Amino acid sequence: MTIRSIAAIVATTGGLVCLTTQPVAAQNTSQNNALRVLVSNGMKGTMEELQPQCEKAIGRSLAIQFGSTASLKKRIEMGEAFDVTIITTEAIGDLIKQGKLTGASRMDVGRSELGIGIRAGAPKPDIRTPEALKKTLQEAKSITYPQDGASRGSIEKMFERMGIAADVKPKIILAPGSGPATESVAAGQAAMVITLFSEIVPTHGVEILGPLPGEYQSDIRFGAATSATSKNAEAAKALIAFLSGPKAAPVLKAKGIEPR
Repeated sequence: MTIRSIAAIVATTGGLVCLTTQPVAAQNTSQNNALRVLVSNGMKGTMEELQPQCEKAIGRSLAIQFGSTASLKKRIEMGEAFDVTIITTEAIGDLIKQGKLTGASRMDVGRSELGIGIRAGAPKPDIRTPEALKKTLQEAKSITYPQDGASRGSIEKMFERMGIAADVKPKIILAPGSGPATESVAAGQAAMVITLFSEIVPTHGVEILGPLPGEYQSDIRFGAATSATSKNAEAAKALIAFLSGPKAAPVLKAKGIEPR
């Protein structure tokens, strides 16, 4: 083999290496530059829809992780690195007191009502009054809701106040998150789900039967704040401003969240 042939092979191989490594390097740079966002499951449908608009507005990509407010709060308390969190306002207030979030960055985003979802096209039982809801819950074949959701406490207190906690206990299917809860209704594995409107709307095959009536009416409020140790504070504040502004409001409303 001539020296000229060897040089040609090296040049060609080097070109291939460059072609294959440059996109990876670019991808890594993009990931390293991404704003890390921890988001409650109650805001999942909204953030999935808004992500492209958010990224365009702040000029940064978003690395979003979803989970229950309880699980995300625990991760923040244990010192996990992130830039912005969007969780319940109660959890945000507590984390600000702990010094984990920056109080000055805090903004309310919106609220979502607690209601009942059923399989699309299924018969619609009456839940318009507290008595009608009580009867419907007693007659339901099965009831599901997220085991670690922010609304679980309100749901179980409602059963107790109605005096039906013992009656419905055998029917309850605790789900490992709002997604599995609503999806089980779509699949016909559970008759109804009790959760936030914002967790029912994004699931294909499930529809909102209605909000909880009268004295049992309840909602969960979501807010956003930046990490006290974020190195991307300006971009984090820009994201929060966008989410609490007029351009995000129509998407929030369409996904079952009443803007602030």
